[in-house]
Amino acid sequence: MQKGLVTLHLLHTSASLLIQENADPDVRGDLERFFARLAPDGDPLFRHTVEGDDDMPAHIRTALTTVNVSIPVSGGRLALGTWQGIYLWEHRSQPHTRRIVAHLLGE
Repeated sequence: MQKGLVTLHLLHTSASLLIQENADPDVRGDLERFFARLAPDGDPLFRHTVEGDDDMPAHIRTALTTVNVSIPVSGGRLALGTWQGIYLWEHRSQPHTRRIVAHLLGE
């Protein structure tokens, strides 16, 4: 595809897709710490703990971010900025298998 639009959609409610800085790993750590402060694991406020103390906080973190991103394609490449990368951000403590659907529209 030389020009168009790619939409990525994550089929889960406890992880997110982000376009974020990809040069400095401190960015990812800072985001983790910030969201852990907003929605801490094990907070007694949460009743939905079927899968553990990180269950509801993971859903809240997803609600505050997103499960889909759309990226223009130009010249056969994703039109991302110099420092941008696409991340699947896992909000659970344990690794999970995640699925992403891609929709391409263009020429």
